[in-house]
Formats: sequence, structure tokens, C-alpha cells
Amino acid sequence: MSTDKNLDDFLKNVDEIAHIIEGLNSTDESCRKNAFLKADKRLAVLKDEEDIEGTRTKENRTCINKSSCAKLHHPRVEMSQDNFLQELEQDAKQRAEKRKENQTLAKALKDLGNEAFAKGDYETAVQRYTEGLEKLRDMQVLYTNRAQAYIKLEKYHEAIEDCEWALKCHEKCIKAFVHMGRAYLGLKDYKKARIFYLKVTEIDPSQEKLVKGYLDKVDSQERKHNQEQKALRECEAGKESALTVAHLIQKLSREDNIPLYYSGGIKLLIEVVMDCTGQTLFRMNNGFDIIGNNKVINRSLHSALEDDIHKDLCLSVLTLWKTVCNGNEENQSFFISRPSVNKQILTMLSSKDPDVQRDTLALLSVYTMTERGRSLLLENTDAPRLLQILLEYVILLDVRANLAIDLLFNLTLEERLKVHFRANFSSALLPCITGVLNKVQLVGKELFLQCISVIGNLIEDQYIRKQMAGSLECWDSCLSVVDECSMHGEENRDILSAVLGLMLNMTLEQNGAIQERAMDITSRCIQLLCSKDGAFLTRSVGILSRVLPQCTAAVQHAVQGGVVKKLIKLLKAGGQRTSVYAVKALAVCAKEYAQARKDVFRYDKNFRTLLKLLSCEDEMIVGNAALCLGYCFEVPGAASSLLKSDVLKLLLTHAKEEGKTTKVQENAAIALGKLCTAESRYIYQLRELNGIEILNSCMKYIK
Repeated sequence: MSTDKNLDDFLKNVDEIAHIIEGLNSTDESCRKNAFLKADKRLAVLKDEEDIEGTRTKENRTCINKSSCAKLHHPRVEMSQDNFLQELEQDAKQRAEKRKENQTLAKALKDLGNEAFAKGDYETAVQRYTEGLEKLRDMQVLYTNRAQAYIKLEKYHEAIEDCEWALKCHEKCIKAFVHMGRAYLGLKDYKKARIFYLKVTEIDPSQEKLVKGYLDKVDSQERKHNQEQKALRECEAGKESALTVAHLIQKLSREDNIPLYYSGGIKLLIEVVMDCTGQTLFRMNNGFDIIGNNKVINRSLHSALEDDIHKDLCLSVLTLWKTVCNGNEENQSFFISRPSVNKQILTMLSSKDPDVQRDTLALLSVYTMTERGRSLLLENTDAPRLLQILLEYVILLDVRANLAIDLLFNLTLEERLKVHFRANFSSALLPCITGVLNKVQLVGKELFLQCISVIGNLIEDQYIRKQMAGSLECWDSCLSVVDECSMHGEENRDILSAVLGLMLNMTLEQNGAIQERAMDITSRCIQLLCSKDGAFLTRSVGILSRVLPQCTAAVQHAVQGGVVKKLIKLLKAGGQRTSVYAVKALAVCAKEYAQARKDVFRYDKNFRTLLKLLSCEDEMIVGNAALCLGYCFEVPGAASSLLKSDVLKLLLTHAKEEGKTTKVQENAAIALGKLCTAESRYIYQLRELNGIEILNSCMKYIK
């Protein structure tokens, strides 16, 4: 206790002296005087303490040689206030320089440790981090880095201790909690591993996705541990099926037998590895290596077409892989990460034998059933080549096409796959996709719809969508499908709806390809506006609302084709999504062509439909309705026709209403200005409603 009190007193004195030094160095005269007074008082206290201490000192009277004892007593030298402060400041400066030097050395040692860690030399990494900590004991990153190296060396207790020290340096150190979780996972303490991983999200909720990955790994490791313990218990209990797995694998480990020997043994093995315990025992008995490294078996995988015997062995092996991997993520990881598997899978997918192709697709299907399985497949295979081959299967008229399209759909759900194709989608996959679109007659209806879904999954990624929307070949293929479906009527209704949805998503982009094909796209959509099918109408008008702003020639073509009358008809019919698209397309037409403005005035009597839209809650609809009205007020007599309506109040409400988006206020203000310009009688109403002030306040929104 006395030691702690002395330490507290010492630290308190250091703080007081630091404040005095700060005051003495101040540019404020009053602060300096105050600091000098405190320094004098401090020196007086020190002198008193020395006097008191001196009264307690007793001479050792048992000393024989008094002269030598006297030499031990040095005369006390009085230290002035300035000297004292200089000594104190010099000491602080030396300490700061020493710490700075140690920081530099510790950082250099940390970098050396990182280099060793990157090379896989974890022992050296630990040594360098330890040397760094000898220079600077409170450097948090050295503790977490050393903990990571200890984990690699399976020294989990040492890693945990380092993480605890890191948390003493910084109680919210995320890396420390992560490495604690990893260390406890290594110790198979799954409960504590979860606790420390979850602490990361408590500190930083944005790391939820990262933590989910860690927790999934804990679940996987715990599941694997439990499976292996159960398998061992069954072996120890002498269960026949468990012993049979080990016995058959041992038989199959013999080299240089004939293919029939291995195919027969593998077929027997398949029967006993259908459940989780059998799958686990297969892995624990080194089954993957024994089967995978067998020369006779490998030769059959590459030469299945030579004769029926080799083909039978090849199919048996594929069935075995599928069986031991089905529903077992640990086995899936073990199998797919083998160096030769990627090449073998692509070779068998490219085989000319339909049965080999079918069973290889069935094996891959096991992986695509779960998120973890899909991730493993994409990590360990040539993804571009795999998808190219799968797309080629789509035009086949048997089970291979169904298996391939299911694989494609599941794989394209993965963000990892989309990221992979961002840079080279145009060259790697786009030609295959346009090829499939051009073969709508050869591909079955259900398969073609699934193929559209696959493409839809891909273009959810904006980088892939940009490349696809920028391809003239792709637009030509889509237009060809629209024409083909239009000729066959109700028979291809679902396909036409799906392709229109695809085109609608592609028109989110703005590019030269859309501008170049805008006339063709517009023609097809105007034709479809005559349809009674709600999906056709909504998607067609949606495409128009995005294509027309990109091409004035297409706007003219649409107006001449009677699009205004059709759009107003759609707006009268209602429908939230359709109205959003239709009023936007109408505003674009009214902006570009006087004839369109006249058509709106003609087909929407007294602008009843547009005025109704001004009362809508959707700001997109309100903004475009106001914009369209503003353009239409340029038509002679249009503004006068609304004198008895509440158009002025509606526009004023939107122009002044707080909470509205700037675009709504801007469009409403512009429409008000054009209304009053076209018909002066509105100015009197505007003054009565204090509208002039509102208009002036809205001018900031108008550039």
C-alpha cells in the first residue's frame, strides 16, 4: 500500500510541475507571474520537507572510522527555481527523445516481423515482435501481430495472453477480440470463440458481415468436431458400417489393379458413405487422397470414351464424389481444394460423353445448394470457363440443360462471381449470352425463362449491366426475341414479359448503344402499348421513359406514332408504377415537341389527369406532372382553360411546401411562372394568395 501511495504522490507532483512549466512558457504575463508564484511555493515546500527529513537522520555512532563516515556527508547545494525548472524540462525532453527513438526501433522491428509473417516464417515473426515490445511495452499492434503469429504456430494460450495485453493498451481493440476468437477456436472452446467474435459487433456494428463469416467458421468447426467424435465412437463400438468404410478404403489403396477392381470396390463404398458418419469416416481414413491419387482411376477420368470399363469406373468415381460431398461442407472443401480437381472437372464437362457430362453436372449441383458450397466452387475453379461451358449446355434438350441452368442461376446469385466478371464480362460471357438469346426457338420455354433470370442476376451489378447495355449485339438479340414473341402471341407471353424486364433494367444506363438503337426500341414499345397485358404496358412505358431522354429523334418518332394519346390513357387508368413511367415519358415529349404539347391539351381535357397527378403523394409523379404542365401552358388557350380550377393553389402548395425535394419545388415554380406569363389574370390571384413572395423565395431553386 505504501508503494502505491508513494507512486500516486509522485505522479501528482509530476502533474503539478508540468502545469508550472506550461505557465512559465506562456505568452500571457499574468499566467507567467502566477506560475512563478506556484514555483516559489513549490520550492519552499520542498525545502521544508528536506528540513523535516534532516531532523530524522541519525548518525551511526558505532562507526569506528569517523573520517570516512564524514566523507559520505556532502554539503547540500541550494538549487534555484530556474535551475530546478531547467533540470525538470531537460529530463522531460530526454525522456521524450528516448521514447521517440524506441518508437522508431519498435516500428522497424514490427515491419521486420510482418515481412517474416508474410513469408510464413512465424517463429522469426514472433521474435521480431518480441524485440519490438522490449523497446516499447505499450505498442498495441505488436501484441496483436504476435498473437496472430502464435495462432499460426498453434500456441493459442500465448496468443490469448497477448490479446489481453493489447486490450489493456486499448480496451476496444477489434483485432484483439478477433484473434481471441481464433485462439479459442483453435482450443476447440467454441462458446468462448463466439463470445469474443460477438464483442466486435458490440464495438462496431458495421462489422456484422465480417463477424458472420467468423461465426459461420465456428459453427463449421464445431460441427466437424462433433461429426468426427461420433464417427470415432462408432468405430470404437465396432459398428459394422463404420468398420466397412475403413476396410474398403484400405482395399482400394492397393495400386495397379484392373479398372473393374476399383469400380466394384467404389460401388460398395458408395453404399456405406451415404450418411454423415460414413462421409466423415471416408475423410478421416484419407479416402480423398487414396482415390484421388490412384493412377488407374485418374487415367479412367481422362479416357472414359476408350471403352465401357473405363467409362464405368469414371462414372463410379463421380458418383462417389457426389455422395461423400452431399450435404457435407467439410468434405466439399477437402475435395474441391485438391490441385487436380479443377482441371478434372473442366475436362469431364468438355467430354463428348453425355453420361459423363450429366454426372459431372450433378456433382457440381451439390456445391451450389448452399452459400458456402458456391463460394468454395468459385474459389477453386476457373469461373469464366465454367460459366461458358454451362451456357453451352442450355441449348441441349435433355437433363443436362436443366442441371446447367440450375447451376448458372445459383452461381449468379453470388456477389463474388459478379465482382470476378466486372473487368472482362464483354469478352468472357457476353458472346455466350447473346448466343443463347438468339436461339430462343431452340431452347425450351422454361429453360429460356431461367436463362433470362440468370442474366437478370448478373446485371444487378452495375459494372456488368453497363457492359451489357453498351453492346449493340445484345440489344439486337433482345429486339429479335421481342419480334419472335410478338409473332407467336399468347404462346410466348411469359418470355416477352421477361425480355422486356431485362431491357427495362438495361435502360438504367445511358450510352451510345441505346441512342443508336433508340428508334427500334421505341417502335417495339409503342406497338406493345396497344396490348391489354399489364406487365407489357408497364415495362414498355418504363423503357420509353428511359430511352426517349437519350434520343430526340426517338421522341419525334414516338409523338408522330401517337404516343401522347396512349400515355394519357395509361395515366387515366392509374397504377402507381405505370404512372411514374408514363408521366415522365409525357414530360419528355412535351419538352421536345410543340405537337406533343398540343396533343396533351387535346387528349387531356382541361388537364384533368395532370391536375389529379399534382395531388399524388409520389414526388416523382408530382414533379413530372408540374413540368409537363409548365410546357403545355405555352399552348395558346391552355392556361385560360384552367381559370376556374385550383391549379394555382396546387402549384403554390408544392412550390412553398417544406420537405419537398428541390426538383418538385423548382418544377412547380417554373410552371407557376409560365402560367402567369400565359394568362395575366392569374397574377391577381397570385397576389391575393401571397404567391409573389413564394415565387421569389423559390427563385433560389431555379438556375
